[in-house]
Amino acid sequence: MQEDMRKLREDVENMTVKRDAGVARIAQMQKELRGTIAQVEAFVSSKDRKGLLMAGADRALRELSAVFKDDPIEGPLQEAAMSVWARIQFED
Repeated sequence: MQEDMRKLREDVENMTVKRDAGVARIAQMQKELRGTIAQVEAFVSSKDRKGLLMAGADRALRELSAVFKDDPIEGPLQEAAMSVWARIQFED
């Protein structure tokens, strides 16, 4: 898209495209580019946040398993941990 804007600027300078039409089109393209960048940043931020959440959940579940190792509650705790892990994994 940046290459398209550069080419359009050249066309405006070379009088191939009318200045007012070119300026309006460049403004529209810049707005579209900023919108796309914002969407990508939001998506990446969401994925980063989910990754941090998953890492924290993994750590908490591992610590719980270590605390209750060789305890009668270890089996049910492992089952509950797997259920929690699956639920977190499929949340949006």
